[in-house]
Amino acid sequence: MAAFVPASLASSCRVTPATPAMAVTMAASRRLRDLLKWRLTAPTHLGLNLSLQPMGSSAQDETSRAAPSEAPHHNYESLRVTAAQKHILHVQLNRPEKRNAMNKAFWREMVECFNKIAQDPDCRAVVISGAGKMFTAGIDLMDMASGILQPQKDDVARTSWHLRNLISRYQETFSVIEKCPKPVIAVIHGGCIGGGVDLVTACDIRYCSQDAFFQVKEVDVGLAADVGTLQRLPKVIGNQSLVNELAFTARKMMADEALGSGLVSRVFPDKEVMLEAAFVLAAEISSKSPVAVQGTKINLLYSRDHSVAESLNYMTSWNMSMLQTEDIIKSVQAAVEKKDLKSVTFSKL
Repeated sequence: MAAFVPASLASSCRVTPATPAMAVTMAASRRLRDLLKWRLTAPTHLGLNLSLQPMGSSAQDETSRAAPSEAPHHNYESLRVTAAQKHILHVQLNRPEKRNAMNKAFWREMVECFNKIAQDPDCRAVVISGAGKMFTAGIDLMDMASGILQPQKDDVARTSWHLRNLISRYQETFSVIEKCPKPVIAVIHGGCIGGGVDLVTACDIRYCSQDAFFQVKEVDVGLAADVGTLQRLPKVIGNQSLVNELAFTARKMMADEALGSGLVSRVFPDKEVMLEAAFVLAAEISSKSPVAVQGTKINLLYSRDHSVAESLNYMTSWNMSMLQTEDIIKSVQAAVEKKDLKSVTFSKL
């Protein structure tokens, strides 16, 4: 039985019978049939133009090496945000003279920064790094001590409520990274200490340089880590014994051990090579459909915290609407025409 082809497709593919062009068209129709049959029956309802006209090849040079420019609407004291490449933002912890220690401004500005990124339709991927000699020394105890150790309350209950609210706000500083639907790639060089581990475990992908080390430092300053490490690290590396060892002793985990445990996915000889690789990865991610990529992140995180049955049910509800995206048509068309996805223009999301 002949494949069902809509009028718009038939008209664009009409050629003289028994020619090589007709054979190519028929092959393309067969490849499209199984993927798109359900939507071909109601193209008007879906509001899609299924005519496979040649795509524009406007250069989307995702790996352009143009100098980064300051990202608009991102002006911070502790962070620097630049538009590294098209659809890619680079967020730097930017207190190198203080080893990127996390002061009061940092805890506030990270929330503001990633809430803006989450709503930015031009951004499809984020790279986060530290300026200077190391990723971060963790919490700035000198700047933060007054609020944490000397709360201005004279009643135990009220002091406890004050600290509860404070800790909740600090937890949001890193949870906002996880909640951001855009994939976030952490690139770590030198020390990643205390709050740095909280930060990177909230990211989606982690690279590090050979000189990197990770340290759950909180027990050395008399407290239990309370803004994400104890909750996320076990799920990231899947080794409770190792997590316990790191958290109880505050010992350093070096780059090779971090790679072997699954905390990072790649190790690089130095920061420059690592950043280059991270931007290449971000460009690859940003060349894909943002509907597909962001939906994938959301469902991966949901699956992490729910049963398989619950996650499959959530996925069903998610894709009952997302399968109607025009991005599927564009992606399949590119595959049929053997075009790189970087040549496809996906609408903003």
